[in-house]
Order: sequence, then structure tokens, then C-alpha cells
Amino acid sequence: MDVMDVRQQPARPWVSVVVPTYRRPDLLERCLQALQRQSLAGEDFEILICDDGPSVQTKAVVAAAQSRCQGRPRIEYIAVRDTQGPAGARNAGWRKAAAPIVAFTDDDTVPEPGWLEAGMQAMASGVEAAVGRIVMPLPQHPTDYERDAARLSEAEFATANCFVRREALEAVGGFDQRYTQAWREDSDLQFSLLERGYSIAAAPAAVVIHPLRPARFATSIGMQKKIMFDVLLCKKYPALYRERIRSGPPWFYLSITAMLLLAVFALLAGQTALAAAALGAWAALSLVFFLRRLWASSLTPRNVVELLITSAVIPPLSIFWRAVGAARFGRALP
Repeated sequence: MDVMDVRQQPARPWVSVVVPTYRRPDLLERCLQALQRQSLAGEDFEILICDDGPSVQTKAVVAAAQSRCQGRPRIEYIAVRDTQGPAGARNAGWRKAAAPIVAFTDDDTVPEPGWLEAGMQAMASGVEAAVGRIVMPLPQHPTDYERDAARLSEAEFATANCFVRREALEAVGGFDQRYTQAWREDSDLQFSLLERGYSIAAAPAAVVIHPLRPARFATSIGMQKKIMFDVLLCKKYPALYRERIRSGPPWFYLSITAMLLLAVFALLAGQTALAAAALGAWAALSLVFFLRRLWASSLTPRNVVELLITSAVIPPLSIFWRAVGAARFGRALP
């Protein structure tokens, strides 16, 4: 079937591109320039910029892009004030979409010129959604953080590159706005589509480049907070969660945390021998975790020191945020 077949109303664009953004005008500028270089004709798509932290700088970037393209494609700035996080921002975008198909990407991506055209070709088969390919170039000797971040390119369904029919979004209610950070909200949408029996196709020719951004030292410590959204996802879709994300509890992290807690409580109880044994077990398990992460990672002094610190902190912190998620969303640890 030709891509022309997806045209439902000639007066409307074929596809609406929704881009959530939050105080990254430089990255948004790069993304907008890539979107304005699409091979799809400018009158056939629109761009909706959803500003999750409304700012003068972001609005200026959008205004500059609007003046460059002179209405083709149409670019709209949407100030998002009633929600927090990319899930709510995307909802604000697709609900204003004029097209029957909504394409999602992020402000830190660089869509290739044929991205929209390839995505529309995939949707022409009649599927409710399609998932494009995310390319995350890695340096020759990546750090552990960079290798972990690049796993986004292996995701089954990521809102950095996907296409969904507007009627399907309406049927499932769009994104769950309880995901207030960029974590698991895309899997939540995927699972809600699958549970309704909607079909999701692969669109390997629809490519976005997702350059890695510089990260602060030990940034993975702060990222552990996102783990509480695993609890929400598991609560809503237990079978799909176990099948596609995690089949059982994080026993390794639980073991490390249990040894650390045992050492603390034994010391408080005056059981120094038990405390020493538990502390030794914690140190040994943490060392295993450190070495496992160091394997195939950069051996720069900064990365090695960062891994030493974060390997001691991440397991108990991850369990802590799982417990917070369980209390917040009313479910046992996934």
C-alpha cells in the first residue's frame, strides 16, 4: 500500500510530530532543524513543541523556527503548566494534533531526513502503531553510564521514535501522567496498546540519531529514583512486565542491601562478629558488582572512581526507591 493511502482528509496534515521539551533550548534547536529537513512535504506534517517548563528561551527557539519555515511545516508552541513530566507534555501535544497519526520524538534527538516518510510507510499497512530505530553512537571506549544509556537503542517501544494513530491514543487515554519522569511511560503506552489487541509494527527505516549527552559525575545515583515507576508499571501490567522487563525480584540488589542492613543492625546490637561478617559479605558482593560494570567499560581514572562509588550506593538506593514506589502506588516490590 502506498503512503498516499494513509491520507484521510486532504485539508489536514498527514502526521503531527509531538516533541516534549524542558529547558534545553540548544537541543531543541538542533531537533527542530532536523525536523525542518524532512523529505515529507512541509504541508503534510505539523510540529507541536510541548514546553514542560515554559520559558522565554524555548519560546524564542520555536519562534525562530517558525520564521524560517514560513508556515511549512506549521510549528506550534504549547506551554504545559498543569502537569509535570514528559508523559503529561506528550498528552498536551497529541490532544492538539490535527493529523490522524502522531509521531513522537524527544528534544535531544536528530531525526534523519527520511524519518517521517519511513514511519508513514510503516503505518500504511493499517497497524495502530509503529516503532522506529534509535541510533546512539558510542565512543571507542564508553563509560558504564554511556553503555547503559545506549541501551535505549535496544528498547522494544520508545517514545523517542514511535508513531501512533490518534484514535488509538484516544482509546487508551494516552500517557499515564503519574509517570512524572522520563521512565517507563513509553512501556506503559506500549502495554496499554497490546492489552487492547492493537498491532505494533517495526519501522527500521525510520531512524533518529540520539547523541549521548555529557553527564555529571555519579549521575547514575540520582537516576535510581526512576525505579519507583517500575512498581507502577508492574502493578498495572503484571504479566507483560514479567514477560518483557523483569521476570522476578532483583535478588542480587536485595542480597547486597540485606547484608548492609544486617551489618548495621548487628553493630547496633553489639554483635561485632556478625556485623563484621555481614560487612565483609556486602563488600564482596559490591566488588563483584563493580567488576561486572567495569568489564568492557572505559578505564579512565574518573570512570573507575565513579564506578567504585556508585557500585556501593546503587543497590541499596535502588531497593529504597522500589520501596517508595510500593508505598506510593500500593504494590509489592517488582
